[in-house]
Amino acid sequence: MVREFKLPDVGEGVAEGELVSWLVEEGDAVSEDQPVAEVETDKAIVEVPSPVNGTVRELRAEEGDVVPVGDVLITFDVEGEESEESTTESAESEETTESQEEVAEEPAVSEEGEAQRASESEETETTEGRVFAAPSARRLARELGVDIAAVEGTGPSGRVTEQDVRNAAEGGESGSTEPETVEAPAEPEAGDTGGVDAESGAPSGAGASTPAQPESADRERTLAAPATRRIAEEQGVNLNAVPATEERDGEAFVTPEAVMEYAEAQQQAQQADAAAVATGETGPQEERVPYRGIRKTIGQQMEHSKYTAPHVTHHDTIDVTELVETRAELKEVAEERGIHLTYMPFVMKAIVAALKDFPYLNSALDEENDEIVLKNYYNIGVAVGTDHGLMVPVVEGVDQKDMLQIASDMNELVQKARDRTISREEMQGGTFTITNFGAIGGEYATPIINHPEVAILGLGELKQRPTVVDGEVEARYTLPISLSIDHRIIDGAVAAEFANQVLEYLNNPNLLLLE
Repeated sequence: MVREFKLPDVGEGVAEGELVSWLVEEGDAVSEDQPVAEVETDKAIVEVPSPVNGTVRELRAEEGDVVPVGDVLITFDVEGEESEESTTESAESEETTESQEEVAEEPAVSEEGEAQRASESEETETTEGRVFAAPSARRLARELGVDIAAVEGTGPSGRVTEQDVRNAAEGGESGSTEPETVEAPAEPEAGDTGGVDAESGAPSGAGASTPAQPESADRERTLAAPATRRIAEEQGVNLNAVPATEERDGEAFVTPEAVMEYAEAQQQAQQADAAAVATGETGPQEERVPYRGIRKTIGQQMEHSKYTAPHVTHHDTIDVTELVETRAELKEVAEERGIHLTYMPFVMKAIVAALKDFPYLNSALDEENDEIVLKNYYNIGVAVGTDHGLMVPVVEGVDQKDMLQIASDMNELVQKARDRTISREEMQGGTFTITNFGAIGGEYATPIINHPEVAILGLGELKQRPTVVDGEVEARYTLPISLSIDHRIIDGAVAAEFANQVLEYLNNPNLLLLE
């Protein structure tokens, strides 16, 4: 029985997810609850588990695709007794090809074309058993006219990789002289843009004197003899972009002459691009990057916060020389216990101590009910810069933990954020946030509040600066801070008093022992 599995709702309010990677391949045996894919949504990557015991039949999306919730992500072959409904569905599926969408989109072909398609659909089976290959490798094999059953796989468990297919293609062509259908690749090969910018479709190089690019047919399927495909490969030409010479059995047919003409036009365009570079024009002036995933989520959150809460930022600085000395003493003790102690746990303890005296900075505004919600728990978020955007892990119950417990919990969450293994739950429920922009330099900033919280504390670079002590200038360790507040809830004077108390704790870290 064939079981379709749709992308589930992997988070509250999530309408779509980006497929980061497949953890299985077609033909793999899977067990129930075994992770089959990694999907990115909001600020986390989640693993999608298999709902059944069975065999992977078809992967319905490519890595990097954005899949709406509810769309079929993968299908499984499941052993067992079929219901009447599933039997009917199975019978109907046998009368069609594996993918109903592909049948609907492909034009009618001759008996020869049907035989060719049948051989392609069965190319994962051989007389000796199943050939394990990624969908991209099988697609590439069809494009290059390679019999994937004859390719020796070098991947895990003998799987055939794209490189294996390319190596087989370079080793020799099939002896067949019959034309074969070539399907368009999902994405153009690197450098195979025919002198045309891949994003905009405009000529590469911004020179006004650049000649017109060769006309591109941009088909999905092309009929060509093996010799023609070989010429196209040698010339670096995408057959599906070559204007058709004629039509055979409803399919576009391309001759070697047409390929050579198109290749010459490409070469002329590339020469013009080289000339533009020589005169100082270095190619496309712009590059377009998809605005989605974590970056889009961050943008939407920041926009909502900035245009909802009127921000005011209070700046100050404090001498933290004693804090530096205290941390240096405790760092060795922490390392003996396997914990890396930074300054952040001290800051978190100082903030919680001050929040107890200024509860409105540990609150949220319930706009629907016109109420200020004062929170008697202290979950401190720590903003973490990662390769994929800003994440805010939340350390819960900071008031109930000692310094080493806070450091241990924070280090674990920060590492999970950087590894993109952190869960949504571990980034929710915060009551106050800290952002340490000083780690990469700089003294002051205007951090945006992590809505629906009402305040965020930014830390500048902790370093030695000239400081006046008893009338004398000394080199002392100082820490700049930037406290942004929601001015609907917190007055500027209250923010200044809160900041002063935080700085007092950091100036004299022994006071934290009383908390």
